[in-house]
Amino acid sequence: MTTPNTAALDFLLTRRSRPHKTLTAPAPDRAALLPLLTAAARTPDHGKLEPWRFIVLEQAALHRLADLTRARGAELGQDADQIDKISSMFKTAPLSVAVVASPKPSPKIPEVEQTLSAGAACLALLNAALAAGWGANWLTGWTAFDRPFLSQGLDLAEHEFVAGFIHLGSETSTPPDRPRPDLDAITTWVTE
Repeated sequence: MTTPNTAALDFLLTRRSRPHKTLTAPAPDRAALLPLLTAAARTPDHGKLEPWRFIVLEQAALHRLADLTRARGAELGQDADQIDKISSMFKTAPLSVAVVASPKPSPKIPEVEQTLSAGAACLALLNAALAAGWGANWLTGWTAFDRPFLSQGLDLAEHEFVAGFIHLGSETSTPPDRPRPDLDAITTWVTE
């Protein structure tokens, strides 16, 4: 056994995402964001395919996406409250990173495994941001999967989608912890 990193384990046992509505400026600048992206890029990646990439969305881009959300939501006949909710997710975020799932053709690594790696990159970025003292939240919503939104808003290829929008900023309040899963209800021990 290697030497335990008790500080890291304590962090993981107590980590808590920050609601995106409580995030405000300042957000990480490029110098502060690069180590977080570096940590996210260390995600397990069977076959070294890099089936994900990052798009850093700053204020002007986020406002453009908020407007596109309104237009595209209206085209889809979305409920006005739902349009407002998703649009404000972009409009109020100090900074966001779109973690793009970008599976690669592979005879060995199935697409589902590559998609799971993209999700792991989201969690790695979220945890890195929280560990660095930033407020962070991982969200999706219909804009993560709507092909016209992805093409117009983020210039994604046909095979790509957003595994998560990781919103980053300074937290204005610490949220209370939420109920956690009952380990006995979700864990099976196989002994033979």
